[in-house]
Amino acid sequence: MAALDAGKPLLLDYDSHSPFPLNKNATTVSLRALEDGEGEEEDEFESLRLTPSRRVVESLRLTSARRVIESLRLTSARRVIERLLMAVRRRNVGFGREEPFDRVRFPLEEKEKSVQRGWRVRRCGIKTVLAVPLIVVVFFGILHLSNLLVSLVNLLRDDAVTYPRDFLPLEQYRAGDFTGLTRNVKPIHCHSHNDYWRRVPLYEALRWGCTGVEADVWLFPERSGQLFVGHSTRDLTVDHTFRSMYVKPLMRIVDQQNTPNAPNPPFQTTSKSPARNGVFEMDPYQTIVLLVDFKNDGHALYPVVSAQLEPLRQKGYLSYYDGHTLIPGPITVVATGNAPFDLITRNTTHRDIFFDAPLATLSPISAQTNNHESKRAGGQGTVGTTPQSTFDLTNSYYASADFKKAVGWCWFGRVSAAQRELIRTQIRTAKERGLKSRYWGAPKWPVSVRNTVWRVLVEEGVDQLNGDDLREMTRGNWGGGGAWEMG
Repeated sequence: MAALDAGKPLLLDYDSHSPFPLNKNATTVSLRALEDGEGEEEDEFESLRLTPSRRVVESLRLTSARRVIESLRLTSARRVIERLLMAVRRRNVGFGREEPFDRVRFPLEEKEKSVQRGWRVRRCGIKTVLAVPLIVVVFFGILHLSNLLVSLVNLLRDDAVTYPRDFLPLEQYRAGDFTGLTRNVKPIHCHSHNDYWRRVPLYEALRWGCTGVEADVWLFPERSGQLFVGHSTRDLTVDHTFRSMYVKPLMRIVDQQNTPNAPNPPFQTTSKSPARNGVFEMDPYQTIVLLVDFKNDGHALYPVVSAQLEPLRQKGYLSYYDGHTLIPGPITVVATGNAPFDLITRNTTHRDIFFDAPLATLSPISAQTNNHESKRAGGQGTVGTTPQSTFDLTNSYYASADFKKAVGWCWFGRVSAAQRELIRTQIRTAKERGLKSRYWGAPKWPVSVRNTVWRVLVEEGVDQLNGDDLREMTRGNWGGGGAWEMG
């Protein structure tokens, strides 16, 4: 009985119909079993005696308890991770810097970070692609400016040049001022483009040995009889006139070369022409070309230009065509720009102003086509012409063309084989007609491209090299050591 009584509380503990109170709480026992691992056997027997509703309640309690414990464990782990990250961040950025903590990165965040890094890489690549050409342009721009600044200073000074002290007004100079101007100067196949812009017009070109100079002339009704020299109307001044800058100086220079005490005896050209020396002492037979660019109305300009050349004409200094023969002289006048071809060819017995023919539109003499293929309202080689106009040594001297329009651009700094063949054909066509070929508007920069074009033109036999840099044109370092010198 005692043994039965001793076991009764244990049995009653699991009897749901017993009036005796339970000695153990099932929830407490189950929770303690989860935490400490005790009472596993009691739980097994106790669960056998639970009603279905109580089993549901107990299951919910167990699930809730497990979640609480799991959350506590996750919270503890997260705190540990944050403390570790804080320690690492402090070591990286230094102590005492206040900065919010980064939360733990999850896979979604890592993906977003990866996308952002990709966009940063793309933006960096785009900036690099845009920056490289800009850097190249800036570099060559600085190089060009440096080259320009250096070119303005003559670092290696040449021999002293005998220039007049001032070039305006030129009437004040004595004949002795021009003594030795072209002494030891060898004539060169070069044309002084826009000569009036130089420090001392005309004299500087002659000193370097150029055999051609250019003067742009303007005529205005209110200033009848006066020809002003300048590239545009804003460059004109009352002192810069055709007569004072070119006609009178040339007459005085040729006078100096033809005095009884001149270094060379005068040469006899024909029985019709008196003996005359040219401006160059080393080559008195060489003529100097005075290229007159008619800037406005050519038909109004022509008679005024012809009248102002009268002093040179009276002294026999001008080359002319007498209807049968071309008589060379110390000075050859060529009209370009808006010069009227019809007025130039009107005089058939004494023609001393010659035309600048359009080189790009000349056709070979052997071709059965019109000699002049195009007709425009104005511009070099077109005024006063017709499709039947013929250009030869009886009415023209130069055959000129704009290099960019006649030949094209020099891509990648080189003259292509097709361009070289075109240049060769144009120069050959001019020579067949007895004309001197000339190109203006050739590249000036980069210097290497300019030198390449000059070299090709000389190799193909151009008669006159047009340029602004007299020093470089006449030295010939770009073209094989002066192979293009005259004589």
